[in-house]
Amino acid sequence: MRLVTVFGSSRVQPGTPAFVEARAWGQAIAEAGFGVATGGYNGAMEAVSQGAKEAGGLVVGITAPVLFPQRDGPNAHVDLELPSSSLLTRIERLIDVGVACLALPGGVGTLAEILAAWNLNHIAEMQGKPQKPLGVHVGWLGVIRAGLEVTPEALRMLTPIDSLQSLQGFLGRLSAPAPGR
Repeated sequence: MRLVTVFGSSRVQPGTPAFVEARAWGQAIAEAGFGVATGGYNGAMEAVSQGAKEAGGLVVGITAPVLFPQRDGPNAHVDLELPSSSLLTRIERLIDVGVACLALPGGVGTLAEILAAWNLNHIAEMQGKPQKPLGVHVGWLGVIRAGLEVTPEALRMLTPIDSLQSLQGFLGRLSAPAPGR
């Protein structure tokens, strides 16, 4: 099964609007025929996992027990846990396993994940290789914008997701057959 990786905050609490949104993202991903990969713990990661599981999707949790020994393991919705030995290995695995990456609101960790995926796309573009689609919650555009040496062209590598409908459009493009097929 093809996976879509979703980055998001571990601080999101059940019952909050952010949790409801993340759960809806997980459901939409599974309904589009994909499984999800997340960091495997609580918060938005759990909400995405729950939504995907409820819609019949596979849930992969890429955890980091060495970094987070206080956590009791993956959330209850994870079908397959893939522990990583370091933060960078975890981020690399999250990006590698997905056919695309999506980012919900979050903090420094989520921003690091976005930047790693974005930088890999920038390198792929320079090398004439295909990029991995990268969708970001529209809230990130207040933080990530043109300036310093970030060009408008570089920003176009990010697909803003401002609604469930735009998420479904993003997922539909992943499902579409490649040109010429």
